[in-house]
Amino acid sequence: MRTPDERFNDLPGYPFAPAYVDVAAGDGSGRTLRVHYVDEGDGSSGETVLLLHGQPSWSYLYRHMIPALGQAGHRCVAPDLIGFGRSDKPAARSDYTYQRHVDWMREALFYRLDLRDITLVCQDWGGLIGLRLVAEHPDRFARVVVANTFLPAGDGEPSKAFLKWREFSQNTPDLRVGDIVNSGCRSDLSPAVTAAYDAPFPDDSFKAGARRFPMLVPISPDDPASGPNREAWQALQRFDKPFLCAFSDQDPITGGLDRIFRERVPGARGQQHITIKDGGHFLQEDRGSELAEIVNRFIAAESFSS
Repeated sequence: MRTPDERFNDLPGYPFAPAYVDVAAGDGSGRTLRVHYVDEGDGSSGETVLLLHGQPSWSYLYRHMIPALGQAGHRCVAPDLIGFGRSDKPAARSDYTYQRHVDWMREALFYRLDLRDITLVCQDWGGLIGLRLVAEHPDRFARVVVANTFLPAGDGEPSKAFLKWREFSQNTPDLRVGDIVNSGCRSDLSPAVTAAYDAPFPDDSFKAGARRFPMLVPISPDDPASGPNREAWQALQRFDKPFLCAFSDQDPITGGLDRIFRERVPGARGQQHITIKDGGHFLQEDRGSELAEIVNRFIAAESFSS
C-alpha cells in the first residue's frame, strides 16, 4: 500500500523534498518496495548524519533537528522505515519481520545510497535496526548517538510499561498514531502536528507495520531475533569508535538502559554522556534543538581530536 502524496502537503515544519529508492520486498516474490528518505544539507563538513526513527513515528520526528544539523554543514539522511511515513506499507502483518526491517534498511542505505562514514542518531526502533547495522557493518560508521533505545535479546524481564504498550497496540480497535506520539512527549503537540503523525495512515489498513512492531521486540530467549541480537552485542562489545548516550530523563520505556551501553561498548568509555532534562520518549519533539546541538558538538569534538 502507498499513502497518497496529497496527505503530505503543507505539513507544519516539514518543507523537505521527498526522495526514494527501491528495495527487494524479501518475500521471494520479486517485488520491490519504495523507501522514502529526506536528504538535506550540503555536506560541506564532510559528515553524513543518519537519523533513524522508531515506532509509530516517521522522518517528521526529525524536522526540528535537520535544519540545525544542516547549518553545521552536515548532510542529513532521514529514511522512513517500511510501513511508515511515505515509504510503502505491506498490507499483511506477517510481511513484517525484524530481519526484513534490517535487510530493507541495509539495502536502502548501503546498496542504494552507499552511505559511508556515518554518524548514526537512533531512537526507539531506530536503534533496534540501526545498531544491528552498526554491528554487522562497523566500517560504514564513524560514530553513534543512541537516544531512548536499546538492543534487546530477550534475556531480561521486559518493563511493565512496554508490556502494557504491547497489549494496547494489539487490542485497541483504533491505533491513533498521532495521539500515541503525543502521549510519549512531555510537551503537548498541536492538533496540526498530531495530524502530521497521522498523515501516513489514511485508515487502519495502512497500519499493519505499526501494529506489528511491538510484537517483533524480543522478550524471550527463543525469539527469532534473539540470536542475531546477541551476535550484534558481541560485535558492539568490540566497537571502539565514539559512542554517545543522550537519553532523556522522562522515558518509562528505556529509562536506565543507557547504563548498559556505557558499560559494554568500548567506544562509550570516556565520552561525556548526557541526560536530557524534561524530555519524554520522543525527545526529538520535546528537545530536538538540544539533541541536534549535542550531535553537532559530538561530531565537532571528535573531528577536532582526530
